[in-house]
Amino acid sequence: MKKSPLLLSVILLGLTANVWAGKDDHVIIQEAAKNQLTVGQALKAKDETAVTLTGKIVRKTKAEHYELKDHTGTINIEVDDDLVSAAKLKAGTQVKVIGEVDTHRYKPTDIDVVTVEILP
Repeated sequence: MKKSPLLLSVILLGLTANVWAGKDDHVIIQEAAKNQLTVGQALKAKDETAVTLTGKIVRKTKAEHYELKDHTGTINIEVDDDLVSAAKLKAGTQVKVIGEVDTHRYKPTDIDVVTVEILP
C-alpha cells in the first residue's frame, strides 16, 4: 500500500517533465528559419519565439553570456560553452545565432542560443 503514493508521484513527475523542458532544439531551428529578425524586433518578440539574429559580439558579460549588436540595438545572448569556444566569441566577431526569446519580469529580454555560426 505504501508503494502506491510513491509510484503515483513518479508517474506524475514523468508526465510533467516535458512541460518543463520546452521545445527541442530542432523545432527551434525550424521555426527560426522563418523568423530572421533584427535585434530591435527580437526585443519586442513574445517569450519563446524562435529567432535568427545576425550581428557582432560587443563583449562577454559573464560566463556563457554575451552582448550582441546590430544596426537596430543590443541584446544579451546566452551561449552554452559546448556550442562554441569562448575564445572564438570575442568583441568584433560577426555571428549568426539561432535561439529562443526569453522574456523576464525583472531583467531585460535575452536570447537562449541553440546554434552559433561564426561569419567571415
